[in-house]
Amino acid sequence: MTDLPGEPKVIVGLATSGRAPVLAALIRELNRQSVRPDRIVICYKDPTDIEGVTPALVPGCDLVLLQGSRGLPAQRNVILDHARDEDIVLFLDDDFFPQHDYIEKMLAVFRSDNRIAGVTGKVLEDGAVGPGLTVEHALAALARSSSSQDNAIVDVFNTYGCNMAFRQDVIRHTAARFDERLPLYAWYEDIDFSRRILPYGRIVRGDGAQGIHLGSKKGKTSGVRLGYSQIVNPLYLARKGSYLWGHAFRSAGRHTLINVVRSFRPEPWVDRQGRMKGNWLAWRDVLRGRLRPEHILDL
Repeated sequence: MTDLPGEPKVIVGLATSGRAPVLAALIRELNRQSVRPDRIVICYKDPTDIEGVTPALVPGCDLVLLQGSRGLPAQRNVILDHARDEDIVLFLDDDFFPQHDYIEKMLAVFRSDNRIAGVTGKVLEDGAVGPGLTVEHALAALARSSSSQDNAIVDVFNTYGCNMAFRQDVIRHTAARFDERLPLYAWYEDIDFSRRILPYGRIVRGDGAQGIHLGSKKGKTSGVRLGYSQIVNPLYLARKGSYLWGHAFRSAGRHTLINVVRSFRPEPWVDRQGRMKGNWLAWRDVLRGRLRPEHILDL
């Protein structure tokens, strides 16, 4: 890989579903970046997904709205298909709020070593492991935290899907795309994509690029479908070759055990019974030799 230009062009890709107010707040925050993106490309399914999202939120930035089929991999592929001459593509979840210098720090990581193909940032708070966080909480927390002086760069197994950036020259060279056999919420599509990029460069975490993931529960897959994906997706990826079999069975077994144990005292924000049912349906299919992630569409 060659060195990045002095001022790399950055495209921010947002796949969104059912979170229009959160998305609009995120777009406003992207306008405050110390290094602003050259383009923001949003892929949505229904017009209600982008209510209130207009170019006025990011004056001077090219805001592109594209309609596609629902599903994280499919929507991100639409974004990749509409990339132009940008040097970096940055995928953010529509509920990930970056620190004001996130893009600046992320670009510094890429500049530090031209062998770096993918970067994921440091998540200061992750509402995905709890009931979720509000936009107001995220903005207040980011305002209290100053620009990080921790610029450590650490090689990692994979990028975290809520915030991950890749060199476009690597994507063009490999013709990499997200696996659309992982439908809807996808589950592990980030692991699959970054592990397929890994042979062509380093995958790292840049601790200076920080943000907060709301973990919004709106627009999520049903408990049964998610539970099914927790088992089938990692095993499917292992068979495909982008994940290790040992990792896949440990992941599937761990989530099954967690759902069984916590079903006795389920968290109000988690459908543990649904996830457990999805787990059992998945294990039944695994024993029958069926590894079809798209089967969740029939559940």
